[in-house]
Amino acid sequence: MSGELKTGEALPSMRALAKSTRVSMITVKAAYESLQRDGFIETTIGRGSFVSARNKDFVQEEQQRRAEEFLQQAAEIGRTYSISIDVLIEMLKIFYEGDG
Repeated sequence: MSGELKTGEALPSMRALAKSTRVSMITVKAAYESLQRDGFIETTIGRGSFVSARNKDFVQEEQQRRAEEFLQQAAEIGRTYSISIDVLIEMLKIFYEGDG
């Protein structure tokens, strides 16, 4: 999700990953299947697994959830210390537009 891996980049084989991380092959297989199901990797028999174009809806939803957590904290601080919602909105606009 961080973009560290590029689309089309080959992933280690399940066996190699299990060995290098000292994790069960069953665990690695389950992780690869989950990543494939969510659209993050594509696996071809005989070729291996590769990073796919990420499931953009999933990534978008995850990042929105993170933003909601921060906004909830900001709202709680605002209520606790009597910072008006107008001031909070103005601060958010400044940060969002890159001036902060």
